[in-house]
Amino acid sequence: MGRGLTVIAAVLTLSLPAGAWAASQNVADLPAGTYALDKKHASVTARVTHLGVSFYTLRFDTLEAGFTYDPAHPEAAQARATVATTSLDVGADYSRRFADQFLDATKFPNATFVSTGIQPGVGGKGTMTGDLTLRGVTKPVTFDVTFDGVGKGLFGGTITGFTAVTKIKRSDFGSGFLQNLVGDEVTIQIEAEFNRK
Repeated sequence: MGRGLTVIAAVLTLSLPAGAWAASQNVADLPAGTYALDKKHASVTARVTHLGVSFYTLRFDTLEAGFTYDPAHPEAAQARATVATTSLDVGADYSRRFADQFLDATKFPNATFVSTGIQPGVGGKGTMTGDLTLRGVTKPVTFDVTFDGVGKGLFGGTITGFTAVTKIKRSDFGSGFLQNLVGDEVTIQIEAEFNRK
């Protein structure tokens, strides 16, 4: 956020009554609509073991996502996401090289997910099953999803957020680089905020 927008946000925050941006954690308050990812308030991280003694977390810096939702039929929600594999960030200057070695990013610059089924649960939790395509290989995966809340955006409109977590084996997608040093099981966590169109 630029300095000008920060100042405007601060003025708005001070001038509005307490609770003006109060969010609800009740999924029943999520209105129907089509939602687009707020890229500035979203992240995709992956966690793997390193040398069998520790865990390491990496992230992807470029992603797109959206979903459609009808509260009368939550199981019919449709979600999709695209992550640029070339945006892999391991916190070192060899991130781009690792993107090619682990993910064959030059040949397959995007990983995609398309939901095939939503199973609402209790307490704002549920599961989302879909097809994950990575390195040109498509496999079904299931995310555990938590509804984080719904409310009003800083400048109006409806915003909502979710956390989604799944585990995959990278070898299932043809990634075997340094498998004796870097774990096969990968925990993927998505933190996503969406704006209703």
